[in-house]
Order: sequence, then C-alpha cells, then structure tokens
Amino acid sequence: MPASAYVRSLRDRIGGDYLLLPGVTAVVQDGDRFLLVRQSDSGRWSLIGGGVEPGEEPRAALLREVREELGVDVEIAEIVGAYGGAALESVYPNGDHVGYVTIAYRCSLTSSSFSLEDDEVLDTRWVTLAGLGELDRHGWIDRVLADATR
Repeated sequence: MPASAYVRSLRDRIGGDYLLLPGVTAVVQDGDRFLLVRQSDSGRWSLIGGGVEPGEEPRAALLREVREELGVDVEIAEIVGAYGGAALESVYPNGDHVGYVTIAYRCSLTSSSFSLEDDEVLDTRWVTLAGLGELDRHGWIDRVLADATR
C-alpha cells in the first residue's frame, strides 16, 4: 500500500527502522458473512483498513479507507476492539519495518455493489468463519472476526 505524505516524511528521517502507526479496520458484516479483500502487496486476504492521518478522527479515516478501496460508503455500528502487537508487525518488500495499532469497527455497506477503486485491492470475497481456514490470510483477522461474533 502506498505510504502517505506523513509516513514518507518520517521515513526520510528514520529510514526503514521500526515505525508504530495508528490504523483502522472495517469489519464489514452481512449476517454471518464478512467481507475480505485480497491485498496487492502481499496477495493475502485481510480486512479493509489503513492508516489514520495526522489530525484525522479514526471514524473519518475508516470511512475514507473504505471509500478509497471499494468505492462505497459504510455505516459504522460500533467498535469491535483494538489490536496490536507482533501479529500486526511486518516488513515491507522495500525493507520498511512497521507495526500497527488498529481500532476495528463493525460496519455495514450502504450499497450492494462496489468497485475496486485503487491498486491496493486485487479481489473481494464474502466468507463465514467456517470458510476462513481455506484462505491465505493475515492471522490477526481471525481474532478480530471472533470478537465480532461475540
């Protein structure tokens, strides 16, 4: 995923060293199904989300990220939880080391159709918890989806 101007300015100063960033995650739910996206940078399945920009409210960041990635709006119902730690750390192909602390929000789509608006998302898929096991996915989403079904 492309880095924001803010993150690029930090990278200019610290290089690829570890950077901890705030994020948001959309748990888009329709009955017992959840919407996943296949990310272009890793090819793995995950939830929709991204970084919170300086001065941006997390809810506004979530609405922006969903609009950027799917071209639709969502209605935010509630916070599912906050997540971080080793499961949300990675090293990008360019060597940048990053960790995220993300707030996950339960959402519903306001439109039944959406389009992939940017190059971050290769595909979308609705899955149930039972169908998660067959997907190459980021492991941390299992915890988020389990929390969303409680």
